Amino acid sequence: MSVSAGTATDGLLSSASSSRYLGKYRLFSRLWSVFLIAILTFLILYPVGMLLLGALTSGNPVEVGYSNLELSLDNFVTVLSNQNGALALRNSLITCLGGTFVALVIGLTFSWIVVRTDTPFRDLIGAFSVTPLFMPPLIAAVAWAILGSPKTGLLNTALGWMGFDFRINLYSLGGLIAVFGMYYAPYVYMFTASALRNMDPSLEESAETAGASPFVTMMTVTFPLIAPAIISGMLLSFIIMIGIYGIPAVLGSPANIPLLTTYIFRLVVFTPPLYNTAAAVAVLLMMVTGILVLLQQYALRGRSYTTIGGKGTRPRTLRLGRWRWVMFALAMLYIFVVVVLPLVALSVAAFRKYMFIPNLASLLDAKQYTLGNFAIVLGNAFTMLSVWNTLLVSLITAVFGGLLAFAIGYTVYRSRSVPARGFIDLVTALPIAIPGLVIGVAYLWAWIGLPGGLYGTIWIMALAFIARFLPDTVRALSNSLMQIHRELEEAAWICGRGTVGTVTSIVLPLAWPGLVSAMTLLFVLAVRELGSSLFLYSSDTIVMAVLLLDIYESGNIGRAAAFGLIQIVLIGLVLIVAHLISKLVSRKSNSGSQEVLPRSL
Repeated sequence: MSVSAGTATDGLLSSASSSRYLGKYRLFSRLWSVFLIAILTFLILYPVGMLLLGALTSGNPVEVGYSNLELSLDNFVTVLSNQNGALALRNSLITCLGGTFVALVIGLTFSWIVVRTDTPFRDLIGAFSVTPLFMPPLIAAVAWAILGSPKTGLLNTALGWMGFDFRINLYSLGGLIAVFGMYYAPYVYMFTASALRNMDPSLEESAETAGASPFVTMMTVTFPLIAPAIISGMLLSFIIMIGIYGIPAVLGSPANIPLLTTYIFRLVVFTPPLYNTAAAVAVLLMMVTGILVLLQQYALRGRSYTTIGGKGTRPRTLRLGRWRWVMFALAMLYIFVVVVLPLVALSVAAFRKYMFIPNLASLLDAKQYTLGNFAIVLGNAFTMLSVWNTLLVSLITAVFGGLLAFAIGYTVYRSRSVPARGFIDLVTALPIAIPGLVIGVAYLWAWIGLPGGLYGTIWIMALAFIARFLPDTVRALSNSLMQIHRELEEAAWICGRGTVGTVTSIVLPLAWPGLVSAMTLLFVLAVRELGSSLFLYSSDTIVMAVLLLDIYESGNIGRAAAFGLIQIVLIGLVLIVAHLISKLVSRKSNSGSQEVLPRSL
């Protein structure tokens, strides 16, 4: 009897202890969910809400009070009925749609060459195909302005030496489309190359057995099956293009070709600033991208694109014969045009005393080259201030953004009982449809009128960058988190570890390589970002991208080129250091993965 009574008492105590543990766990899960939603509201929902309010009213609610605001569509009517606004919308749609088409042709062709053909040096071609991503758009635009200016461009100068009357004019809609397409083709490439690698080749073999030619098979089987990847790459390219400010400012403004981004900036710097009208244009920009996201979901709805089965497959290699060297030459031509030519143009402009080059002998004359532009740029106090601010804001963005992305990624992809995970995932993905320049305008609206607020500090730029790039970082981290088997966490829970202890001792050490890569991505994106910075910087918080644009617009091409090269070198050094850290972390993670459980438990 006494044994039975003791067993029953132990069971009751154990049951009560389990109930208390479950109660604490549920309370912690709810508080954690509220905490994440509060952060996302602060970062994304509040600025976007203020932007919408600004577009629908005629005053700043912080200055005139919320009760005095009257909602109307007057700002949208003003924008759409204004000739300049309608022209900017038309130009944006033309250039971004055209640029997306060019990016699709280039990206899809390269993914097919690298994944599905026996073209020589395919791995090298694949590596070089994504290098345009590491060149900031503003620097690329400056380089192409040096190359393709209708009067003084190096390409036109060379054409003149050779006796050709034909001239290249990149200060045009065609020039904008070409530069957009060349520099955003890697996004299409990355999406489609991955899909082609994972596709079951038996589907193509069945088509060819039925008598279809390789070209017909490619057009009727291969490309339709990777349609989700093609559409996703096109959509991402379009959204990034329509939110870019640097390329339209450098190549469009000299020819008086307004795009929505340059039009918004003019409204903000107008005297007096037309913040409400700018907010309406930004909302229109956001609506365009939102409509495209909905169209993407509608186009893919109700269809099956399953190409990966349980049986392992290898991508089929198409033998091109003599054409393999033609494909290789085509790939080298693209790399030469997109990577080598801009770097040569920047170097010539940065080291040359004067940009007037009458003949080939003058171009090769060593006496015409000097370090003067670098000395002037580096001797400017604003240069070192901008470098320091850029490094600081990028570091803050990388550290805090990386940790927030890890917390959200773990909550969405690993936890099972945290409430409102779907809502957290939805809000996190919202900035995908919001161009960077619109984020800048939204933060301007959210914080400019608040006394003692964030406006004019480094932190507001860091917060805007974190919000802007949060979807990219969470998606990049999700792969690392999904690779960790759930049994490791379950073993920790069985041994008495709580959720926090399990995450810090099991998940975080194993996900370190992915987290370092995500932080590196955030750092580089923050260094490149111009659109958001334009509306949030002050004279004390100026960053390199803004100072580079200022130098270029003041007419100092040589100094702008020198500063652009400094920025490229800085990004290269960051990538080298990040690569070394990533290798070190991966080595330690691999060697320590076998010891994680014994040491932790």
